Amino acid sequence: MEKKATSNETQPLTSKKDISDCNEGEDCKENGLLIRNPKSALRLMEDGNKIHPGQGNKEEAAQISNGYSGVQSSVPCNGMGEVEDAQCTNPAATTTTTTTSTTCGAEGQQQLMELEDRETWSKKIDFLLSVIGYAVDLGNVWRFPYICYQNGGGAFLIPYTIMAIFGGIPLFYMELALGQYHRNGCISIWRKICPIFKGIGFAICVINLYVASYYNTIMAWVFYYLVSSFTTELPWTSCNNAWNTGNCTTYFSKDNVSWALHSISPAEEFYTRQVLQVHRSNGLDDLGGISWQLTLCLLLIFIIVYFSIWKGVKTSGKVVWVTATFPYVILFILLVRGATLPGAWRGVLYYLKPEWQKLLATEVWVDAAAQIFFSLGPGFGVLLAYASYNKFHNNCYQDALVTSTVNCLTSFVSGFVIFTVLGYMAEMRNEDVSEVAKDMGPSLLFITYAEAIANMPASTFFAIIFFLMLLTLGLDSTFAGLEGVITGVLDEFPHVWSKRREFFVLGLIIICFLGSLATLTFGGAYVVKLFEEYATGPAVLTVVFLEAVAVAWFYGITQFCNDVKEMLGFTPGWYWRVCWVAISPIFLLLTRSRAGQDGIYEHRMRIEDLQSEF
Repeated sequence: MEKKATSNETQPLTSKKDISDCNEGEDCKENGLLIRNPKSALRLMEDGNKIHPGQGNKEEAAQISNGYSGVQSSVPCNGMGEVEDAQCTNPAATTTTTTTSTTCGAEGQQQLMELEDRETWSKKIDFLLSVIGYAVDLGNVWRFPYICYQNGGGAFLIPYTIMAIFGGIPLFYMELALGQYHRNGCISIWRKICPIFKGIGFAICVINLYVASYYNTIMAWVFYYLVSSFTTELPWTSCNNAWNTGNCTTYFSKDNVSWALHSISPAEEFYTRQVLQVHRSNGLDDLGGISWQLTLCLLLIFIIVYFSIWKGVKTSGKVVWVTATFPYVILFILLVRGATLPGAWRGVLYYLKPEWQKLLATEVWVDAAAQIFFSLGPGFGVLLAYASYNKFHNNCYQDALVTSTVNCLTSFVSGFVIFTVLGYMAEMRNEDVSEVAKDMGPSLLFITYAEAIANMPASTFFAIIFFLMLLTLGLDSTFAGLEGVITGVLDEFPHVWSKRREFFVLGLIIICFLGSLATLTFGGAYVVKLFEEYATGPAVLTVVFLEAVAVAWFYGITQFCNDVKEMLGFTPGWYWRVCWVAISPIFLLLTRSRAGQDGIYEHRMRIEDLQSEF
């Protein structure tokens, strides 16, 4: 349905009108644009920075239908049709004057036409599913349940909710609003916000590249498990395999088996000796050879990723209809199955039993801040990229609330899926749940949960759907992380890559694959953990802290709120302003301090303990 033009909307910039009434040497004002003379027919328009008029000129400034103000910049063009500014200035204070540079006008026209031609989501639901698929990943399944019971069970939900309200969601909303308003990726957007912070965009791309290098290796592990599940008897059920040792002990057998301190479950030996093969490496200083099985699995993962994102959000927006919704179907099936297992109630009680005294510990609140931040995922350029393909007046405020709520609820429900099975394991072992729940991180999924599935009726079916769920959870996050890099680079260098997206994506996939080779070695698990612990968290937290400061203090919270009002029709209230200016940066500082000291996923491990885990 077409909207009729109102007093606040004008003809598109590309529309042609008769300008014969303009006298030579005079300026003509038409549709909020300045036309120098009929001979050159040069339209002088905004340069890509949204320069908002002062209070006295608001009535005269016409607002173009795509949300960009039809006023002129007084700052010289940098050759790209954009403002060249060595320092950050408040756009609201810029005097609106005309510029007569033919080069700037022509390139500004070209840039604005590119923005008008920018690809958009086919449907609103494509965007929502993509954001949900990005935010809901493997960490929701393996990290939140562990962090929850470790920090007071049900009592942990109080600091978790408070940190989400005052820290995570405001940052999530801020990134969606920035991307949607400026319609640029993580690099070029800083020319419009604050040029001296442009390095943030390049830092985001570097972080995404090495995250893709090790994160997809975990997906290769999942794929290996998925393929291995297509058997009548799961290979990690018994101790009769070539990779098993004399310490292998299965306590689910009908024979009376004593469990000693040196006993190792068949699921653990399958994970460490068959999938990872860490026994063939001496540690980080001697990684050993490359596992051809994992290399083949990773190659298949990247092939799937390439053909899902090579054409842009039009294709990835369709893929997420499967990859973002399928995990919820499987979570429901596993929840129902887990609730019917003997001893499931023990796990649920252990998961939710509140320990109120832990709320007095500072580390519990910092853990809550870290969990909500890494769960929602601002700082990777993904939210900026996805939101940049929205229509200008899309209600990103509502989107932020919906997607962040879905993400938090998914983490909470995943805890029930995990702990019903842990209760079942404790019942079978005749141990306390705390003894069974010692595994954390990937080990919780690949050892503890896999072992529980192997000893259920219809184990093959449940193993297939469980690892298929993990695969789809990881694929969504991979799509998103790479799209953050792709959008950032294509928007920064449109003259080079805008018509060659498929080749750029192919080159990016090859770089990520080659970068993953170190994680595919027999000691690759050590490299993955090294990246998890010390590379990603501190870097991303630093980037988001600088981003929050740049937007709130340099670009200006008033200007940012005016941008939101221009898009949505209402100004963010004092709660959002206080969060963006003060609370969110403090939230990031606390989380950054914690992550820098203790790592991301297992806060109390030191670098010398990496080898001991395997």
